Amino acid sequence: MSTRVPDTSIYFAVTEGIRAEANRLLSAGEVTAIVGYTTGRRTGSSQPIIVTDADDTARLCFSVTSVNNLAVYLTKAKKEIPKNGKIGIVVKGCDLKALVGLMGESQLKREELYLIGVPCVGVLASTVQPSTELTAETIAPKCRECDAHLPSGCDFLPDVALPPLPQLDGKYTAEIARLEALTPAERWVYWKEQFAKCIKCYACRQVCPFCFCEQCLCDRNKPQMVDTTPRPSGNTAWHIVRAMHLAGRCAGCAECERVCPMDIPLNLLNRKMAKELKELFDYEAGLEVNDKGPLTMFTEKDDQSFIK
Repeated sequence: MSTRVPDTSIYFAVTEGIRAEANRLLSAGEVTAIVGYTTGRRTGSSQPIIVTDADDTARLCFSVTSVNNLAVYLTKAKKEIPKNGKIGIVVKGCDLKALVGLMGESQLKREELYLIGVPCVGVLASTVQPSTELTAETIAPKCRECDAHLPSGCDFLPDVALPPLPQLDGKYTAEIARLEALTPAERWVYWKEQFAKCIKCYACRQVCPFCFCEQCLCDRNKPQMVDTTPRPSGNTAWHIVRAMHLAGRCAGCAECERVCPMDIPLNLLNRKMAKELKELFDYEAGLEVNDKGPLTMFTEKDDQSFIK
């Protein structure tokens, strides 16, 4: 594994670029709001912010703690955003994948968004302190396997050159390989132990941009699809249903895993599903809008070996 430190010196210039563009957009009335990041309460931390006044754009920033996938603010929290006019949003590569997926599902319209892309070499893992330096040991696992450090197709991208990226071992790839080497019974034991920790807080659902249903299927009680209490059978059903629901859609932002209070490796399950869809259908979430995913359509080229 490489121990070379990712170069985050560009983040100061990225912040300045975001502020200047946001100020221009709001001053000219080209957008009614900017969804971005600002300094958090804890030293070195960041948190989401919605800016509607050009005078407040100096509060915007981007740093190694800008971990949130802001796409969720255009789905669940959209009532907090002005309904008239175009919305500006700061996006990392993984955030952009989520927005692209939502556009493909007719949840968002490209012409109603102004995308401010950010060159990103990585953010901190949720297990370290916000003031920690970004290194090969402290970088978020998702960033080790990111293929979208420079989001493409945005309306604005700070004029900053992306520095050389260190080659890091993929933790999810290695863990998936380890689990695939186990017998089905051994894998079942592993996941039962993980799902048993679930307390049904639904934080994973609330933070996911793709969980945008007004009423979740798993909340219905007439008929009840999934046990809402934290019991083994209900927990397993919930996580399996959610993983299948995200298959071919998940942007890999790992927000579900970050917010889980019980440290369930949810993104590991999502990455496994993504690997299966890539192998079976040569499909993966990307930066181009697709009208239909592989599990919502049928072609004659699809693998039909499961039909017996």
